Amino acid sequence: MYFYSTPFIFILPNLDFLAPFFLFVQISLWMTDNRFLRISPSDAAIRLDLIYRVHGLERAENYFNTMSRKLRTYCVYVALLRSYVRENSVEKAEATMQEIRNMGVNEFSLPYNILMNLYTQNGQYDKIDMLMQEMEIKGIPHDKYTFRNRISAYIAASDILGMENILNRMERDTCLSVDWKVYSLAASGYLKVGLIEEALEMLQKLEQEVAKMSRKTNRSALMFLLTLYSSIGDRDELFRVWNTYKPSKGQIDAAYACMIRSLTKLDDIEGAERIYEEWESKCTTYDFRVLNSILAAYCKKGHLEKAESALEKALKGRTPYTASFNILANGYVENNQMPKAVEVLKKGLSIGRKGWMPSCVTLAACLDYLKGQGDVTGMEEILSALRNMDVLSMDTHKRLLSTCDAAGESFSEVLCQINESGSTADEETKKVNVDGFSSEEETNEILEAR
Repeated sequence: MYFYSTPFIFILPNLDFLAPFFLFVQISLWMTDNRFLRISPSDAAIRLDLIYRVHGLERAENYFNTMSRKLRTYCVYVALLRSYVRENSVEKAEATMQEIRNMGVNEFSLPYNILMNLYTQNGQYDKIDMLMQEMEIKGIPHDKYTFRNRISAYIAASDILGMENILNRMERDTCLSVDWKVYSLAASGYLKVGLIEEALEMLQKLEQEVAKMSRKTNRSALMFLLTLYSSIGDRDELFRVWNTYKPSKGQIDAAYACMIRSLTKLDDIEGAERIYEEWESKCTTYDFRVLNSILAAYCKKGHLEKAESALEKALKGRTPYTASFNILANGYVENNQMPKAVEVLKKGLSIGRKGWMPSCVTLAACLDYLKGQGDVTGMEEILSALRNMDVLSMDTHKRLLSTCDAAGESFSEVLCQINESGSTADEETKKVNVDGFSSEEETNEILEAR
């Protein structure tokens, strides 16, 4: 007797807080290696997506090519399409979309919405209109994701009239719900072209949506609202919104970090300090990502002693968060205090967190400083630590080591060349996320079809 693994694989998306994606792949493989579990097309689609996230496009394509014809169904092709969109591969994405069309599955908007994201990324707005026309001809309804994508494309093109036409169309359609994400998009569109009054009107509508939600579920919407008010520069409204909707219990960390960032953007460091102190008095589990927000604020204003003091206090009896050291080291680099920058960078590396990489700017500056001092041992110590943490490929490690002895060649130049060539499979020059929360990134990219 056999069972499909589909009921079990629905567990995977809910494991985000337990394990990174590579463990998801291991769970997926274990399920289907078990002789009592057969892989279904939906399982194959999820596994393809996980393989792409962990191992990259080539491995995902290899998995697809070895898949039986029976498994290559609509959901698998959609997963492959999503991978190509993430890779910004227009030609392969369009070929995959054609395969989906050839299947005759004409009732779902998902692949169209995914492809619209790709065209928005590449400024191919005419192709978005063609996709929407195709959907109308085939009787595929435009859903909220379709309209959000079109609004996003209009914003990217600074076509405010087009954005307003879609927004008005959505508000007139009783079958569509205009949620807070639409209003946050519209507000960002108006801000992009300097229409402050219109942006404020959208923020009022966004706040009305936030007010309808419980404090347990409004976290993301609140963070968008705070971020947008800080972009406008309205400190009074920022505090009014915060005092009205701030979380009092549960998952409070992300909202507090967002408020600290918002105040930092307005150069209100004292206000950011007060919010941080309030968070410290409320938090039940210390989250270093909130600390990172205040560290970034201190470093921005050159208050490095305060930043160092805050980090030292946070480290007492706690396991350090490696990105905290990167922020402080970068602060020292920007203020030309290189000996301290090197010291803090080495502290971060000594923690030995697998997969962590300091920012390219900080790393290059510290290595160039050590090279200028003739400290070959110090350079090799940093590079060896990075290699041991599995963030440098062997080729990259050798190339950086050779730079230690190469006259006239800087680490900044080498790291820049590596980044441009895309030769680093481990993305060793990828910019470090300041605090680990994704609200501001989502503000720019909230349209990914799910």
